Amino acid sequence: MFSNSFPDKERMAELFAAQLLEIGAVHFNATEPYKLASGMVSPVYIDCRKLISYPRIRSAIMDFAAATILSEAGFEQFDCVAGGETAGIPFAAFLAERLGLPMIYVRKQPKGHGRNAQIEGELKEGSRVLVIEDLTTVGGSMFKFIDAIRAAGSTVDHGMALFYYGIFPEAEERFANGKVKLHNIATWRDVLEVATERWAFDAETLESVGRFLDAPLEWSAAHGGVGELPKS
Repeated sequence: MFSNSFPDKERMAELFAAQLLEIGAVHFNATEPYKLASGMVSPVYIDCRKLISYPRIRSAIMDFAAATILSEAGFEQFDCVAGGETAGIPFAAFLAERLGLPMIYVRKQPKGHGRNAQIEGELKEGSRVLVIEDLTTVGGSMFKFIDAIRAAGSTVDHGMALFYYGIFPEAEERFANGKVKLHNIATWRDVLEVATERWAFDAETLESVGRFLDAPLEWSAAHGGVGELPKS
């Protein structure tokens, strides 16, 4: 189990941002932006999957995740932790262990053979499920998993993203309309603040990233990407 003594939320965000920078999970490139699945281009990219290869950092992050959930949602609010295919699966296992809860995982779609299962593990009808992903941009993938769990007769009122972009109003609307409270440890603004303090990137790149975070769709359109998010 985890310690009962945790930093406050602001300090956890700062530490998580620093850890992501330390392991090279944060990429800033304003001259050759990254193209995202939505068609947007972005000067920022983050690879939270790298966390699984760093046991000490991974353990600290899971402590932060547990502390966030227990302080913001409560101690006895869940019967199960669910990870979304694929990046959410290891983090669901780590967090379920921390919280002393069963774990399941959810495929993006039924596997198409055998039992044609979309949910793996034992999910009892009526269970209160916490869904976790490594990161969330606007919530589209998380709601695929949430919808599958709800369709199976269980309840999802809370989601956990270790890292949350935190720059799209559409995300806030989606979670509000879907009646899910989203919890997170850090956002891009936390990472930019720590990167700026440490001069992790050159001043021009940091300035361009700041402009992107203030107006991501406008930045994307100005750099050859789409200027609006998909409606789905």
